Amino acid sequence: MRIAISGRAAVAVAVAGLAWSAQAQAQDKTVKIGVLNDMSSLYADIGGPNSVIAAKMAVEDSGLLKKGWKIDVLSGDHQNKPDVGVNIARQWIDVDKLDAVVDTPNSGVALAVSNLVKEKNSILINSGGASADLTGKACTPNTISVTYDTYMLAHGTGNALTKAGGNTWFFLTADYAFGAALERDTSAVVTADGGKVVGGVKHPINTSDFSSFLLQAQASKAKVVGLANAGGDTTNAIKQASEFGIVSGGQKLAALLLFINDVHSLGLKTAQGLSFTESFYWDMNDNTRAWSKRFSAQTKTGSMPSMTVAGLYSGILHYLKTLEAMGGNPHDGAKVVAKMKELPTDDLLFGKSTIRADGRKMLTAYLFEVKKPEESKYPWDYYKTIATISPEDAARPLSQSECPLIKK
Repeated sequence: MRIAISGRAAVAVAVAGLAWSAQAQAQDKTVKIGVLNDMSSLYADIGGPNSVIAAKMAVEDSGLLKKGWKIDVLSGDHQNKPDVGVNIARQWIDVDKLDAVVDTPNSGVALAVSNLVKEKNSILINSGGASADLTGKACTPNTISVTYDTYMLAHGTGNALTKAGGNTWFFLTADYAFGAALERDTSAVVTADGGKVVGGVKHPINTSDFSSFLLQAQASKAKVVGLANAGGDTTNAIKQASEFGIVSGGQKLAALLLFINDVHSLGLKTAQGLSFTESFYWDMNDNTRAWSKRFSAQTKTGSMPSMTVAGLYSGILHYLKTLEAMGGNPHDGAKVVAKMKELPTDDLLFGKSTIRADGRKMLTAYLFEVKKPEESKYPWDYYKTIATISPEDAARPLSQSECPLIKK
């Protein structure tokens, strides 16, 4: 038997159905987060399994589990290959119904995954990829960068060293998106400050032998040798530069991206005097110390958190607080990211902040110097603060932005 429904009744049924669907969507309290990073190679120490620990801490500290939410944390190793990273993220989104990809150290991977999450209307909370292009010409409504970028690094370390007399530079640059962006942004600062780039050489990622590159740097007579690389590449370059007598010969070594895990690996005897820029240090205040000690107790090695691990925690916490404010998970990436930009951020590690329209979290940055061995009073007491850089100075001005989301 068929039951005829009048046009007006059909509309009423349809409207009721839509209302029920919207209500059910708003009350959906399930979330899936995927930590995508280098689990086994040169960037594993600054993130790897430690990023998973930080992600789970953010979930716990959000308080949502006690309120009946179901939040799963997945993890994957992108092997520093964009195609591998994209394939993992695609599988997560299409099959596992993942809501947000997080971390993504390696700018090549981060840029590729950013394009994918836009296509899939998912979310990328980037704490590891440094390229300023992620909030510049490659920005999307689905990606935010929550920890640092190459503009911040360049305007911290590059600016300080050039103004201190290091007016000629030679770059050792990792040959992929991150290295290119870091060299580009630092070169712009050096020349703006009246300095000159006298040369440079690109090296493959995960290089064990820097001898030929360091010989070129030495021969350039540049006052500053800028290391536009990260992780194991940076520590290998610094160790070998010491063996080649780069610093003892009168040249300054600039680690344009250095993490506390790198300093720990190098030891203070080798790392002392290095200047670098970060947005987080575990020993900044009582809040950072308390959280970092909780984190350290859960690691296998007793490691203190890197800047990107801290940023990951902060980014996920803000994401979950945003979902709670929305009354549930709408599984609509662009909508959630828009709300994340609308709501101010506030956590123990970075304090109060905002996320701009281009997806850039506005953070205070710090120019640090590695302590001498005799200056360190307790384990992981490695940094002294040289200068504080305001969020406005640490981020590229929107007036200079190439981000298509910015209306000029």
